[in-house]
Amino acid sequence: MTATHDRLAPVRTYQAQPGTPSLRLPPGACDAHVHVFGPRDRYPYSEARPMTPVEAPREALFALHRTLGIERCVIVQSMMHGHDNRVVEDAIAAGQGRYLGVALVAPEVPDAELARLARAGFRGVRFNFMRHLRSGADVHEVLALTPRLAAHGLHLQVHFESSLVHELAPLLARSEVPVVIDHMGRVDARLGPAQPEVRALLRLLDTPGFWIKLSGIDRIDAHAEPQARYAHGVALAREIFRAHGDRCVWGTDWPHPSHTHIPDDAVLVDALAQIVPDEAGRRSLLVDNPQRLYRFD
Repeated sequence: MTATHDRLAPVRTYQAQPGTPSLRLPPGACDAHVHVFGPRDRYPYSEARPMTPVEAPREALFALHRTLGIERCVIVQSMMHGHDNRVVEDAIAAGQGRYLGVALVAPEVPDAELARLARAGFRGVRFNFMRHLRSGADVHEVLALTPRLAAHGLHLQVHFESSLVHELAPLLARSEVPVVIDHMGRVDARLGPAQPEVRALLRLLDTPGFWIKLSGIDRIDAHAEPQARYAHGVALAREIFRAHGDRCVWGTDWPHPSHTHIPDDAVLVDALAQIVPDEAGRRSLLVDNPQRLYRFD
């Protein structure tokens, strides 16, 4: 169990132990979407959090990546810690140049704070448009922030419900910085590639400056039989990579908050062999694309 809705739940630490993947990743492979939670005595959870996750500190993340063969990573600040980005900032510092971050900020964040975050190793800021998270950024306020993001070399990362792609697409196209779409736009891959949300997502990716994370295959069909559980997500990720492989990055979404089950991260790694069957393509997805987007030193 990864989380509880009881705000007074006792402190627990993430316990899942991944297997060892069969697929060997290329040197410099990047996990472009993870979170870190706690420890709470050092990094308190936000009072406005939608749930209380178990602790998943940076040491557990580093150990996971050693097991999986991942050398670089982008840590995304979570609503569990709100706008206090210290938990990610300190993990970046401990990562010795191999870990970067994406921050959570308010649209009215001061320029001085944006500059500080950029110096600390943050490469973007994230806004949620998700009803289940009980948060909804105003897209017009977010767009008004993008010229200031551009001045500090920061991109915009967005997490939205699939049905919002039609409404948000023409607005996000006005962004003055690159836009990174989380978790394949949260489309329901079980409905197939011809569904309106997938078509709209692919059209949006036709616009220069848009990127997408091939993460979340494990969230598509959690109740299917284990041997076929992620087949729809794999097929969707493969379709997106075929169409826009030069602007795709990949992530595990560890430690899998707000989920129905704890995926084996080794299984997620091995699924890359189906999503991108050739080694050159996997190097593009895991090494070259993240380098262009995140600018690792």
